[in-house]
Amino acid sequence: MKSLSTPVALILFNRPEHVKQVFATIAEAKPKVLFIIADGPRTPDEEGKCLVARSVIQSVNWPCEVLTNIADRNLGCRKRIVSGLNWVFSLVEQAIILEDDCVPHRSFYNYCETLLNHYRHNDHVMEVSGCNYHKRRVGNGSSYFFSRYYHTLGWATWRRAWASFDENIGAWAGLRQSPQWNALFDNACENEYWTAVYDQIVAGGLQSSWDYQWQFARWCNNGLAAVPAVNLVSNIGFGPEATNTTLRHDFRARLPVYDIGPILHPSRITRDEELDRYRFDRVELIKPSLLWKVGNKMKRIYERFTLQDSQPA
Repeated sequence: MKSLSTPVALILFNRPEHVKQVFATIAEAKPKVLFIIADGPRTPDEEGKCLVARSVIQSVNWPCEVLTNIADRNLGCRKRIVSGLNWVFSLVEQAIILEDDCVPHRSFYNYCETLLNHYRHNDHVMEVSGCNYHKRRVGNGSSYFFSRYYHTLGWATWRRAWASFDENIGAWAGLRQSPQWNALFDNACENEYWTAVYDQIVAGGLQSSWDYQWQFARWCNNGLAAVPAVNLVSNIGFGPEATNTTLRHDFRARLPVYDIGPILHPSRITRDEELDRYRFDRVELIKPSLLWKVGNKMKRIYERFTLQDSQPA
């Protein structure tokens, strides 16, 4: 594998064994620039694990500029990721981003670099995603498709796109009842679900979330994510030590990864509505997550609308 020109940002915390698995794939890709973003321990007992996780830097044995941003106290998931990525994009125009529990297939790196370069000046494409929750190859023969949803278990983006990120989603109050917001969704259930999510964030809930805000930034700018036709990233971090993904039986855990093969670009930049419906129905509505209560409520709304639609006229 040739040396990777695109910088890689590795976000880590207190799980050394997970970091080693992710780092092994980075070492194979041999990026010329590696950013390390590390959070501080929550308790004195965690300090040793955090130090061991950070020691992965010592394993860099190829020509590489290593830049570190290590918090001297615990910032939490949202603040650490957001401040870390703000730092990364203050220094470079584009980057591949991996958290310490997201293990990619070796073809993930070339896929990201190819698409980052291909869409560098296209403002409509705001994210290159690495994960795909489908159990079969999708994409109608292309190597990827476009989605309005976030798929941030291993991803990449540009400074120009990240500049739209606002962790406080200040535009929400004006957007909430607007025609633009209502036009985003295929049905009322989807609309009500995401309205409830962003209402929670503005009210101070979901305090570890940052990916919902990243999705919001894309929606505000009519942006899309490029999603691979096969899954390229496996999340090994589901379990009691995780911040968000604490349930081991979550169907998103440890999904198999595949070689994406030669990159074949789609002929048009337009979202795949059918695959987006699958994403909402099979991921958002049934995933065990911080939105469990909201998800259950929205699932009932979904069932109510489905029942209404099925009634004879």
